[in-house]
Parts: sequence; C-alpha cells; structure tokens
Amino acid sequence: MCRVDNWITDSIVPQDDAQKATLANNASTGLPTIDVSPNDGKMLYLLAKMNKAKRILEVGTLGGYSALWFAKAVPEDGKIVTLELDPESAAVAAANIQNAGFEKKVEIKVGPAVKTLEEMSKTGTVEPFDMVFIDADKGNNPTYFKRALEFSHVGSIIVVDNVVRRGRVVDPENDDTEVAGIRKLFEILKTEKRVECTALQTVGSKGWDGFALAVVIE
Repeated sequence: MCRVDNWITDSIVPQDDAQKATLANNASTGLPTIDVSPNDGKMLYLLAKMNKAKRILEVGTLGGYSALWFAKAVPEDGKIVTLELDPESAAVAAANIQNAGFEKKVEIKVGPAVKTLEEMSKTGTVEPFDMVFIDADKGNNPTYFKRALEFSHVGSIIVVDNVVRRGRVVDPENDDTEVAGIRKLFEILKTEKRVECTALQTVGSKGWDGFALAVVIE
C-alpha cells in the first residue's frame, strides 16, 4: 500500500520545498504521523480548485500540511481558517505556514474546536466558507458537521476524513467514542435534506479508512 502511494506521489504529485519541509519538521518535533498523505492532499487541493474556493474552514490543523495544500489552491486574496486544539501543534503549524509564505492566507485558531466554532457562531458575522474539511476528534463529528452547514452556502463542499476506521464502523460490538461519532454523523447525513453526499473507502499509506463528501444544495 505504501509503495503504491509513493509511486502515485512520485509520478504525478510533485511537492514543493515548503511541503517537504513541513512533513520533515512535523516528524522532527514529534507530532503524530497522521498528516494527510500527499496524494490525499492533492485531492483536497483539486476539490478546492474545482469549486473555485476562496474561503476554507479546516477543523484539525496538526502541523499545517493540509492547510498548505488549501493555501496553494485559493487565490491570492483567499483565506484559510484552521482550528487546532493543541498549542504546541499550532506553533509548529504556524512556523511551517510562515516558512511557506502563507501566513497572510492562513489563520490558526487555538483551542477546543467545538468552543471555537460556538464563538464564531455567536458573532453572527462569519462570512460563509466555500469548503470545509473536518479532520479532528471523530466523537465531535456531528457537531463539526452541523457547524459546517451553518457556515456554508449553496455549493459549498464538506469533506469529513477518517470515517471507516479500518472497518470498525460496521462492528456492532465496537462502542468506541470516535466510531460512535462517525455513526452519528452518518445518521445525520442520511436525513439532512440540505446536502447530497457519499462516502468512499480508501487504502494506502494511512491504512484502510475513508472519507465522506457532501455538497450543500439548499
């Protein structure tokens, strides 16, 4: 699986020096090796480009690798708002983003994402986002998705990562909090009339997982 991902990346997913430096810096500072893979990052980049996204909300920054893909996708006056719980991870991400020259495009908000999103909602002044990428603690996926809808407009794309969990989502004996959060998300997606959606399984350097993809239609 890793060999195939590496072959894909080497063949058609060139990374710039800042992206390579970000992955190296994340590893050297001891961040968990859970960044999106380069080919996954390029897919997110392409989705943003295809949707002509100018404003993107990301829930879960880690070291900023996916944020860099988004920053490359939006126009010069584009904006990425990315939420990170851990101050140390946020500091690493800030350094990586500055190294890439995207500090004017990317804003990192530090703290529990549920609380940050609540505060954003209370202001009533948040400009809608063209794309939302949810890649944080899975137990709060239902809340993140509802906020994503709140901050979206017709045509916005919402991507939720890691929704298969090596098949644990269909194990009736698994009551893990993160698995439960994914199942609840799918219950919402099943009845939510404001979106059309699907989900795909993936296999690669990150193992067996998958993502949900939704577009806001009303």
